[in-house]
Amino acid sequence: MTKTTLRVGSGSGWWGDRVEPAALSARLGRLDYLCFETMAEATVSAAQVRRRRDPAFAGYDTYLDQRMRAVLPHCLANGTRIISNQGWIHPLGAACRIAQICEELGLPMPRIAAITTTDLTPTICDQDLALLESGAPVASLRGTLISAEPYEGALPIVKALEQGAQIVVTGRVADPSLFLAPMIHAFGWDYARDVDLLARGSAIGHLLECGAQATGGYFGDPGYKDVPEPWNLAFPIAEVDADGNAVIGKVAGTGGRIDLQTIKEQMFYEVHDPARYITPDVVVDFTTAALEQVAPDRVRISGVRGAPRTGTLKVSLGCTEGFIGEDMFFYAGPGCLAKAELARVILEQRFALAKLQAEELRIDSSGSMPSMAPRRRCRHASRTRLPCASLRAPARAKRPPRSAARSTAWRCAGWRRPASACRTRTAPARSSACGRHWCRARRSSPAFTFSEGQP
Repeated sequence: MTKTTLRVGSGSGWWGDRVEPAALSARLGRLDYLCFETMAEATVSAAQVRRRRDPAFAGYDTYLDQRMRAVLPHCLANGTRIISNQGWIHPLGAACRIAQICEELGLPMPRIAAITTTDLTPTICDQDLALLESGAPVASLRGTLISAEPYEGALPIVKALEQGAQIVVTGRVADPSLFLAPMIHAFGWDYARDVDLLARGSAIGHLLECGAQATGGYFGDPGYKDVPEPWNLAFPIAEVDADGNAVIGKVAGTGGRIDLQTIKEQMFYEVHDPARYITPDVVVDFTTAALEQVAPDRVRISGVRGAPRTGTLKVSLGCTEGFIGEDMFFYAGPGCLAKAELARVILEQRFALAKLQAEELRIDSSGSMPSMAPRRRCRHASRTRLPCASLRAPARAKRPPRSAARSTAWRCAGWRRPASACRTRTAPARSSACGRHWCRARRSSPAFTFSEGQP
């Protein structure tokens, strides 16, 4: 397939992102592709933990229905293809659910592809691999491992598009690869021949992958970096040409801003080495990028260079690393910081008396800030700004399970009564059983299966 330009839109930047901007882009953005990125680093391991606790858990994005019901009518009517990593640990289930939604809405049944990545959990501890952050052997996680999934690239999505898929649902795929795939398919880019083009496409994908971050979502700093109508942010759209250059824009009449500042901030988001940003498809050199403001809310990116992809893939490893118990208190009025400090001393002494068994304990205080909203009706509100301070006490424990974490919350909760003279509020303790590590493993082939979603 050969095109001269391609319009690719961002449909989400994380699991809990707003649905309305995606629906607006699907309706008015004149898109060829709408791509949804919904997975954080811990999504797969968290989903595996949830499935262990709740076998009825579907295994895919819990907002799949809301997103698809909002965009499917527009996408199918406008010929917009959808690429989404909402499949999480069950892409085929997500594909089948999308087919059911189409049937329920009375829409024509699209061709749906489900791409399932290789689960390395059963075998990765048997391989001679090291953890990236510590150099320790991956085998040291044996017995605690929950999940091990590689970050795959664009190629399997390209193959699905070549087979005529109108909707492609994946599990773990590198964020920019979701957006790069339609460019490879549309322009016929080759992994061996077109390294710079792949780098440019990946850079464009990186600008789109976080949704409203490219349109001012994280940019705002009142009085210094103002963002128009931040409550009405649109998601970015890239107009890509066959040379891998693009203009980043958004639907007209929406909030936010697209300029050199917002694009530069997103370009370096989560990038450790701008000259060597490693993706499964290519190694991107952002230092070669040229940015130009070509019109209001329209920025052109060009000139990105790259190096061939590596022979390994990054693997995300989720494992059990104990439990966390925490509580938080808030103190208002004169002396609030001193009250928070007194609470810290009391908690430290109580933990010592109780012989708290915890691998790690922190007690942090912060403040002060106005605790009275300007609009609150009060006789002295116009000239009174009461300070406020908070105290947070988390503890982490591995063995015995939960006991130290629970003890932390219990001892903190007991602080409420003797501190009744202070203005306090406690949050319920939480527990967590998931740690996060990384390694690199050799590429495996084939790593995917393709299926048609059926109702």
